[in-house]
Amino acid sequence: MEWFMSWSGILTISLERLAPFANDPVRSYTDPSDIAAMQAALAEVDDEFGKHYPLIIDGERVDCAKKIPSTDPSAPERIVGHVASASLPQAVRAIERAYERFAAWKSVPAAERAGYLLSAAELVRRRRFRFNALMVREVGKTWVEADADTAEAIDFLEFYAREALRYAEAQPVTPVAGEVNELRYIPLGVGLSIPPWNFPFAIMAGMTSAAIAAGNTVILKPSSDAPVIAAWFVDLLHEVGLPNGVVNFVPGSAAEIGNAMVSHPLVRFISFTGSKSVGLHINELAAKPVPGQRWIKRVVAEMGGKDAIVVAADADIDAAVEGVAVSAFGFQGQKCSACSRAIVEASIYDDFVEKLRARVAKITVGDPTNGAFHMGPVINERALKDHLRYVEIGSREGRLLHGGKRVGERGYFLEPTVIVDVPPHAVIAQEEIFGPVLAVIKARDYDHAIEIANDTEFGLTGSVYTRDERKIERARDEFFVGNLYFNRKSTGALVGGHPFGGFNMSGTDSKAGGRDYLLLFLQAKSISRKLTP
Repeated sequence: MEWFMSWSGILTISLERLAPFANDPVRSYTDPSDIAAMQAALAEVDDEFGKHYPLIIDGERVDCAKKIPSTDPSAPERIVGHVASASLPQAVRAIERAYERFAAWKSVPAAERAGYLLSAAELVRRRRFRFNALMVREVGKTWVEADADTAEAIDFLEFYAREALRYAEAQPVTPVAGEVNELRYIPLGVGLSIPPWNFPFAIMAGMTSAAIAAGNTVILKPSSDAPVIAAWFVDLLHEVGLPNGVVNFVPGSAAEIGNAMVSHPLVRFISFTGSKSVGLHINELAAKPVPGQRWIKRVVAEMGGKDAIVVAADADIDAAVEGVAVSAFGFQGQKCSACSRAIVEASIYDDFVEKLRARVAKITVGDPTNGAFHMGPVINERALKDHLRYVEIGSREGRLLHGGKRVGERGYFLEPTVIVDVPPHAVIAQEEIFGPVLAVIKARDYDHAIEIANDTEFGLTGSVYTRDERKIERARDEFFVGNLYFNRKSTGALVGGHPFGGFNMSGTDSKAGGRDYLLLFLQAKSISRKLTP
């Protein structure tokens, strides 16, 4: 403990003395020692099933009569953990304590705040397999998908620590004769972090750590489908010495506490990742000032997509098929960046469809505690029923090529599903399904393909497979998405390399993992002093 507690002091250093940021490698589980470590971690997590996780308000652990049961989607009768569900008075108390703690935390030097993040990153590395195992159980991630999630959490901690130091440096301003001028970035205040269940570690840790690195205090309200991993992370932050009240763990329902917390006058900003409907509702609530409120609330929202991969006639078809399959069915299609539309030029359409059919047939579905399976369950029964409803609709709109059925009866497993010959304005070509259901659309030519790709209300990720530099240049200008890729999958954005966030109804273009992101949790103060003669 002393080693971790001492990190904040050791790391009171300049940005130049830190090693340049580099992404943490993702394990492929081909090394027998990694396999053994993962199997041992799964057994450890299983031994902790049913454990109780209280609220954490200003460092105090607070019990509640009401609990959120976090279940294993592979076997819903298994309770991963019982998590306290906050009442409205408890949620309000957390906001008030966070507001009080902000007075001191905002003055903590950036180097010290960065030290807590770097300490946390190191401790996550040491417990990597335990976090991976928990995600396999709590949200049904496969081993590789879970490790990628943990690696991204580490990346966010490392990257935002460095960003806090960068924003704390002297900022360039134009010299003015007879004056000394400076621009400082200062924190906003109390923030509400509302992360999703699909990246239960990376996004949760990323939005929380960015806010505190900038000098804000946070109320963390995790998804009810993934609250245990958030509890683990808050415990880890306190273990490395983060002061009480800087991050408060307050799970609960939107109806009971969520809306009231968004509207509370002491909340300065809301960071949200989730559905379009909820994001728009939060934005609407936050826009209405209430008595006692002194600011216009800031909303940082990422709200999903209807992402397309365009396959041009000159593309490497085998590479495109692989990219589409991995993008559509990685983590059961439950990524906002997942490919849900493959738009293929007519001249290669039939060849592409046949090769896609063969590739998808190789995908295996089953309990992800067995590392051999490529796909696990969808998150819950409601999602499974919703996906099956879309399969039924899509089968009428197009032609079911593969899948479409539930696998087994115990968990929430669904076959990887491909529906071809889908019209561009069909329901399954326009609405976000957020599951393993892919629509394949035939385009007359490249112009038509780009037109179809842009013809949704979303604008998050997209990919184009082509060898033609002119087509690449056109897509750079015309394909309207926040994250555009060429000749690679539409998923797997890396912190630092692919700042992430989209246009239109995909959100506020937050660019998480980029140089602009921390600025969303800061405000600029211009200071000028006239020189006396």
